[in-house]
Amino acid sequence: MGAGKNNRNGNRAERSAGRGNLVWKILLALCLAGAVIAIVILIRDAAESRREAAILESLAAMTDEDPEGSGSSGQESEAAVPQDTPEPEKTWKELSLEEKNQKLEEAFGIQIPEKEIDFEDLQEQVNPDIYAWLYIPDSTIDFPVLQHAEDNSYYLNYNIDGSKGRPGCIYTENTNAKDFSDHNTVLYGHNMRNGTMFAGLHKFEDADYFAENPYIYVYTPDEVFVYRIFGAYEFSNIHLLAGYETETEEGFGDYLDDVMAVRSMNSNFNPDVTVTEKDRIITLSTCVSGKADKRWLVQGVLLRVDGAADEADALSSGAEEQDEN
Repeated sequence: MGAGKNNRNGNRAERSAGRGNLVWKILLALCLAGAVIAIVILIRDAAESRREAAILESLAAMTDEDPEGSGSSGQESEAAVPQDTPEPEKTWKELSLEEKNQKLEEAFGIQIPEKEIDFEDLQEQVNPDIYAWLYIPDSTIDFPVLQHAEDNSYYLNYNIDGSKGRPGCIYTENTNAKDFSDHNTVLYGHNMRNGTMFAGLHKFEDADYFAENPYIYVYTPDEVFVYRIFGAYEFSNIHLLAGYETETEEGFGDYLDDVMAVRSMNSNFNPDVTVTEKDRIITLSTCVSGKADKRWLVQGVLLRVDGAADEADALSSGAEEQDEN
């Protein structure tokens, strides 16, 4: 009995030890499998990292490529460095009124007289035909400029408030553009006995006054036109715009030849001012007392900086091409 019991106990121990060994084998196998899986994952991650690095290196090479072929120097590509793009220079028309005045003052060493003119209010409250303002320092000439759309002699006989009679107004005919782009812009006004309107133009008969007052100023909403006076003289009463073909440079040049040929006792010309067929001039015209066949003219040439000159010449060239076609 005792021996049988011992045999049974021994068998149980053997079976128990066998089960323990099996467990350990299973655990060992699981550990080995886990290690293999970990190694596979590491190898995969390493491969992905190498692939990612290769892609980034390729992108970097594309970004840093020097289009001039000098990228091998290792310096940063100029294309990758932000560059300050200079703003394009404004054309004359794009400049503000203050900028235009500043350029004129700097270019010609003048001081443009400041005038506060509310053209919108003048047109609404006084007369819608007002489009500019004429001013000559040290004179009585400080008036609005008008233009009637249909009747060129209207403001010769009508006042600014619409009443008929003298003194009339300072005006241009509708042959002239209101932007003063014509070769010759002619302003008319009465020679009033009380010294008003264009009577003050006759002060330019005096050589000293002529020399001391060299500028004519025309104010518009967008620009101040500055004219350098080059002549003051008696001329025939020919209609300057209808009697001369001044729309083209050739015709305007012929007209200037006639002007420069004027010789009279009371005429004054500035030899230091050059006027060519490419220029723009202003003519202030009034009558001469006791001489129905004569007109007294004061003329100035428009001062233009390079930008303004280029745009005006382009405008003139376009108009001449249309005339030829």
